[in-house]
This record gives sequence, C-alpha cells and structure tokens, in this order.
Amino acid sequence: MLHKYIITGILFFLVLLDNQAQNKVTLNGTIRDKASGEEIIGATIRIAELSKIGISTNEYGFFSLTLEPGNYTFITSYIGYEDYIEKINLQATQSIKWTLQQKSQNLEEVKIVAKKENENITQTTMGVEKINMKDIAKLPVLFGEKDILKTIQLLPGVKSAGEGNSGFYVRGGTSDQNLILLDEAPVYNASHLLGFFSTFNSDAIKDAILIKGNSPAQYGGRLASVLDIKMNEGNDKDYHATGGIGLISSRLSIEGPIQKEKSSFLVTGRRTYADVFLQATEDFKDNTLYFYDLNAKANYRLDKNNRIFLSGYLGRDVLGLGDQFGIDWGNTTGTLRWNSVISPKLFSNTSLIYSDYDYNIQIQGDDIKFNINSSIQDWNLKQEFQYFQSTKSSWRVGLNLIHHELAPSRFEGDAEVFNSLNTVSRKSLENALYANHVYKLTNRLNIDYGLRLSVYSILGGDTYNVYHNGEKTESIVLSKNKIGKT
Repeated sequence: MLHKYIITGILFFLVLLDNQAQNKVTLNGTIRDKASGEEIIGATIRIAELSKIGISTNEYGFFSLTLEPGNYTFITSYIGYEDYIEKINLQATQSIKWTLQQKSQNLEEVKIVAKKENENITQTTMGVEKINMKDIAKLPVLFGEKDILKTIQLLPGVKSAGEGNSGFYVRGGTSDQNLILLDEAPVYNASHLLGFFSTFNSDAIKDAILIKGNSPAQYGGRLASVLDIKMNEGNDKDYHATGGIGLISSRLSIEGPIQKEKSSFLVTGRRTYADVFLQATEDFKDNTLYFYDLNAKANYRLDKNNRIFLSGYLGRDVLGLGDQFGIDWGNTTGTLRWNSVISPKLFSNTSLIYSDYDYNIQIQGDDIKFNINSSIQDWNLKQEFQYFQSTKSSWRVGLNLIHHELAPSRFEGDAEVFNSLNTVSRKSLENALYANHVYKLTNRLNIDYGLRLSVYSILGGDTYNVYHNGEKTESIVLSKNKIGKT
C-alpha cells in the first residue's frame, strides 16, 4: 500500500512539472539502425538553429525535446553512421522514428574521437567508460576468445584480480564489490574456467558501460563500480547467422525477425571442447572439463508506444576427476521488460528480473561420500520513470523490490555428522526508492544530484542467534515470511 502512494505521488509531481511548460511543444521518438531495426543507444540529436541545445537517446533508444513552436533543422548523428537531417515545422507535439545508415563509402584517413576534449570535466557523470564492441574485436585475445572483462582491465583505475583471472578491482574495491548487470539482472559469478574467461559472449552484447566513480541513484547494492551490459535485440528485417571456431571453444549466433519490423529474436551459444581431447587419452578419459553458455532474447512491438522484451542467460562450468572429485557452478538470469511512452515527455520501464547462482562440490572416497552446494536466488521487480521536462532538465525516479533467498551451505553425505551441518535457506527483502535530477544551469555548469533510500529486512523461516561481545545470548525462531529486523 505504501508503494502505491509513493508511485501516485511521483506521477502527481511530474504532472505539476508538465503544467509549467504548456506553451511549448515536444518532439519525441526513437533512433534505430536502418539495417537491423535495433534502437541506438547514445545517438545525438542536435538543432541547427539552436547550437547550444542537444540531447542523446537513453539506454532504450528514446529521446524527448521540448521547444518553442517554430521551424527547426534536426541533425541526428552517431559514430560510424551517416548523419540524418530533417526539417520540421514543429507547431504541436509529435512523435517520430528516425533510422541511421551505416557509413560505407571510402574516406581519406581521418581521426575520429567519440568524446570532446573537455568532456571529462563538462559531464556530471564522471568516471564513466563506454565500451565499444567494435573496438573489442580489434584487440589481441587469448585462445581466440573476445572477452569484455579482460578488456575493461586495460582501462585506467581498473586492475586485474590476478593473472588470467576475469575478476577486476576498481579503485581499491574488491571484485565482489562490483555490480555486474546483464539486461538489468545481477550476475554473481562472471567467470568461466576458474577465471580465464568471462560469462559474456561478445556476440550477444550490444552495449556496455563501466561506472568507476559516483554511481547514479538508479544503481545500488555495491560499493566499487557498476558494469551495466545490454544484450543485442536481434535483427527485425533479415536473418543472419555467424559463428567461429577457436582453439578452446566454438560459438554460433542466429538472429532474425519473428514478424518483420515488429518482432525479432537472438540466440547465441558457446561451448568448449577440451573434454573431447581428454576422451582421446588413456590417462584422462574419465575426467571432465568444459563450460557452456546460452544467451537468448526476443522482443515484440505492441504498438508505437509500447514494446516488450524477454531475455535470458544460462551458463555452467563442469570440472571433474573421475568419480573422486567434481565441481560445477553456473548462472541463470531472466528479464521480462516493458517499455512504454506514456506521454511525449514521460518514458516508463517496468522489469521483472530473475537471477540464480549456485555451485556444487562432490567428493567420493573409499569410506565417505558427500556433496556441498550453495546458492543465491533473486526476484526483482523494478519500476522506473524518465521525465524529460525540458532541454535543460530531466528526471529519473523509480523503485526496486528484491526478494533474496540465500543458501550458504548444504551438506549431504553418508556420514551422520553431515546431517547436523545442513542449513535452511535464509530469505530477505531489499527495497529501494530513488530519484535523480540533471539540470543545466548554464552552458558551463551542470548539476546532477540524486537520492537513494535502501531498506533491508530479514524474513523468517529459520532460527537466528543473537550475540553479545562474541557470545551467543539467545536464539529467536521466526515464523515463515515474518519480518524479523529491518
């Protein structure tokens, strides 16, 4: 009930702001790739008559500009694409859909930079690195595998967690203090093959941003950095298949329209075949060594203002020494997202997110046999509004409702002692309410401020011990789903 009042209050506040600009009109819409139909993140829209006014598309390819009525020349540009120019007599609020064509003509050698020389001091979001997937393809790689986590270890302020390890430290933080998101779903262990490779197949990645400094209010739960990765959506015009054979793994990617220019899909897979070579040897044929991952995404346009996305990831590593020892771990994520243009200035994103990480250890000897497993499972409901009040002011408000279920360790085995080591899954709620405002005071001064309120509550279903000065003073039994402490 409290959340209902909060959402109502936020919407009422945005309506009040909208009433302040009734004498102006709004142009909003999306920018897409002409060949694939995918939305372009970070495309720039400039106005020839107003050199000091411009905007970039958000993480869903959407933009909104509020201006005085008049004749304007809009110039849309993005690195690697031809500029799109259109003149509009803007007398009333309207929506558009522009497409950009990739450059194909031969040019004289030129130096192209994606950032202005002084962008690091004029932008309010400091310490943000945008990783270009085309640049990753040009870097020398280990065993023929492009790896985004290995690439970000080359950036300033980022340090490898160890030789050959895909973990990374950002400005003194530990590797578990990094928030890693794949289509908004947290990935708790982003490594394959004991850290030599990451879980992210580059064929499936559309965009990646590393935030090393002060994180915006929409992110929470970690101290060091945020790595926000978005998956490709699939070509809604033509079918394509790509693949590759490496020294240690092979991959395949298939994409195409489900209903042309209305819905599309993308499926990518990757698997190692080191276990095939082990089978060819007499000494190691009973051993196991492989990993695989599968990415899938589909989207459907309900109408010009509403679009639904469904994406998922499944990956696993399996290592084993015959029947004596075995270990396997993996991630499973899923995101159901609904993008809606509520009004020319108000953009909504609603997401239902699932994340699961677990690992298992099996040990078997002559006199003993036991298994150990652990897991983290999350369900996350996220509602966010982006309000483009004017060319100088934009708002982002939202809330997160997260249900955690953590099983730190479960023991199963022949010995009687293992029965006393079993633990019940611990459950909790992590809720957050946030707001962020970006305002351009002058051409040289911007303000970006935000607030995030996080609330963590323990849920019942287990016995909790209370300690004082390191000694247990009492035990409290909480009934299932009862809130014990906040």
